[in-house]
Amino acid sequence: MDLHFGDSKPTDDERAAVDALLGPPESSWEGADRSDADLRWARGGREARDRRDLLLPGLHAINDRVGWISEGALDYLCRRLTVPPAEAYGVATFYAMFSVKPRPATVLHVCTDLACAAAGAQELCAGIEARVAAGVHVERSPCLGLCERAPAALAIRAGDPVRTAVSAPATVDAAVLAATAPDSAPEEPPAVMAVSQAGSDDLVLLRRVGVVDPLSLDDYRAHGGYTALRRAFELGPAGVIREVTDSGLVGRGGAAFPTGRKWQATASQPDHPHYVVCNADESEPGTFKDRVLMEGDPYALIESMTIAAYATGAHQGYLYLRGEYPRALHRLEHAIAQARARGLLGDDILGQGYAFDIGIRRGAGAYICGEETALFNSIEGYRGEPRSKPPFPVEKGLFGKPTVENNVETLVNVLPILTMGAPAYAAIGTAKSTGPKLFCVSGSVDRPGIYELPFGATLGELLELAGVREGLRAVLLGGAAGGFVRPDERDIPLTFEGTREAGTTLGSGVVMAFDDTVPLPRLLLRIAEFFRDESCGQCVPCRVGTVRQEEALHRIVERTGAAAADDIALLREVGRAMRDASICGLGQTAWNAVESAIDRLGAYE
Repeated sequence: MDLHFGDSKPTDDERAAVDALLGPPESSWEGADRSDADLRWARGGREARDRRDLLLPGLHAINDRVGWISEGALDYLCRRLTVPPAEAYGVATFYAMFSVKPRPATVLHVCTDLACAAAGAQELCAGIEARVAAGVHVERSPCLGLCERAPAALAIRAGDPVRTAVSAPATVDAAVLAATAPDSAPEEPPAVMAVSQAGSDDLVLLRRVGVVDPLSLDDYRAHGGYTALRRAFELGPAGVIREVTDSGLVGRGGAAFPTGRKWQATASQPDHPHYVVCNADESEPGTFKDRVLMEGDPYALIESMTIAAYATGAHQGYLYLRGEYPRALHRLEHAIAQARARGLLGDDILGQGYAFDIGIRRGAGAYICGEETALFNSIEGYRGEPRSKPPFPVEKGLFGKPTVENNVETLVNVLPILTMGAPAYAAIGTAKSTGPKLFCVSGSVDRPGIYELPFGATLGELLELAGVREGLRAVLLGGAAGGFVRPDERDIPLTFEGTREAGTTLGSGVVMAFDDTVPLPRLLLRIAEFFRDESCGQCVPCRVGTVRQEEALHRIVERTGAAAADDIALLREVGRAMRDASICGLGQTAWNAVESAIDRLGAYE
């Protein structure tokens, strides 16, 4: 792709897709027909550059309408936004869900990640590829966030409107039907199907899932909705931050940073405007808790973001949603529209004179965008590559302004903190890990799904709830970036400090059980393939190290003895280099699961 514009022209569909997002072009400098006035001066450049954050939505608009992004369509979008074509090409090729080469309008994404691999994803893919029609492109995909219903497939048919269909648990016939006739495919089960505890009086975060109609704002308010926001207005911004701090709430995405400290640091910054960003790009294999919350209780997330914005002095928020969650997208779009119409978003929320609104930005298949600074770059219209820190996001985050970033589960915890009070919330769990925690259980269990337990429950108690099967071989905590533990280590307390003391990690709450029917070497190789694919390539330790790790595991699978021992030694050296020198958490954790499998499970003995 050249730095300059080419001669390729967009089709009528491509032009219509871009214009539907950006409005019609005002001059030939933006792609309209040339006029005499346009020969005298250039117009719109500065204003267009200020809209670079619409580059990712523009790419989505084209891809949704046509199924791929042609050179003519990319050129037209670049003219509208005054973005160099080479830069836009770099962004378009960064994401797995986009294609800059012609492909059929229908793409069938078949998950081949850990839970689905253990459930027969390879055989499913082979069967689908043998049966699917010529007008369907089959894509072997990383985790689709449907691990409780593995194996899973997602069909996307481009058009106006774009159509999607989920098949999970997928069979060859069901997946082919979803791809060839998405409108006639069976309706996806409700989010409550993933919550075996639904309706229990003991639930805090999941108490409305399966009880409240997720499309009804009135139903949400009838079950306590917006009580926390009213309480926030009574306390004032400083009072809200004090409550969150006193509750002991820490981030639920894996880093476990104190939420109150993050909010206070953002609120105290003199530079304005401030932003609130919800990280809903949960792409860790085995994670699906945020999806269940967004599908089953979308208004709770909107209320939580509004409270976070009020506390930190922000008036604009962004919800970055992974592209593989079409149902969550529809639910959130509906909820945001209803909240605006009822005065719960906009210029005067609840008559308090406070203004706040939320924009949704869709990811497009990039695990690295779960890292907060990579997510900021993605929203701004750049490649989703992590930034070096410092400066930290609370000082210079989104658009270079102070930004508070939390994931869905962290934000939703704010509601019970304000309704029950910080002391009552802190009494749940342990002294260092307070409150309830959501765990995503999948793999070799009878009742896979999302479970809510207070911090401090043991791994064995959680597995007993999920119905672990006979012949348990290993349990993976924290997903691909986590670590394996042995079946006899069920007394590990599920807290951040408890898992650290046990030499593993809690991560975002992934618990994947594998019995002795799952070939462990093949599973480790899939983890290595995942990190190789998802590395953004920005830093050498990760870019090269993930490739070398995968190569060594391929050799180990094929050989044993002294040769395998040499490769294990190489793996340790490469792993240390990635952990010590990578810019972000992807490279720093890419060796964790393999290391734990070698040391704790004796994977290659």
